[in-house]
Amino acid sequence: MSDPIIDDGGVASAHRARIGQTVRSRLDRNPLVSRIEAQDFEIYGRHDFLSAQECADLRSQIDAQAQPSTLFAGSANPDYRTSHSCHLNHHDPLVLGVSDRIAALTGIDPATGETLQGQRYTAGQEYKVHCDYFPVTADYWPRMRATGGQRCWTAMIYLSPVEAGGETHFPHCEFMVPPREGMILIWNNLDNNGAPNPQSVHAARPVEQGSKYVVTKWYRERAWTP
Repeated sequence: MSDPIIDDGGVASAHRARIGQTVRSRLDRNPLVSRIEAQDFEIYGRHDFLSAQECADLRSQIDAQAQPSTLFAGSANPDYRTSHSCHLNHHDPLVLGVSDRIAALTGIDPATGETLQGQRYTAGQEYKVHCDYFPVTADYWPRMRATGGQRCWTAMIYLSPVEAGGETHFPHCEFMVPPREGMILIWNNLDNNGAPNPQSVHAARPVEQGSKYVVTKWYRERAWTP
């Protein structure tokens, strides 16, 4: 008999659905958080989650550490993701504090959170349409299942305004979110049944002028082990 904790259906999906309900209820009660209208997709935003100084300090950390971004699936297409990125030091007081504040806002168990990742996009750089959840048919799914399981929620914070371009585009929902310094976006990568939700696929539109900085934190269904 398979372990229901790591099985991709049944009890495991019910567990993911309960995570979704917990986060949804917490965000819906918060007067500082706004739910963005989208069909069959849960996404929330809050302005001024980080201060201008906190954003500037995180941008400096990204500039000091960023390397050319890679694709999780190992695609050979060099044009699919052209940004620079890095895993920020989780012992750094600011990074630790931001992670703690995201967990407090969402009510998600901090142990399920991956390392905060910083990303920088300059003119012409982008990340084409992709999903944050793990397709269970992918060859890397068994490894992900064993190190925390499915990615449930994504939290992304804009660290800079962008002079032109750089929107986060959700093509199935037909809307884009423009970068605004200090704003956090939070979305559910799964549906109400705990299954991967194709409506959550998104893209970082090309920066046309200026630079775009973000930090992203992904949350798994169980405690994450790197």
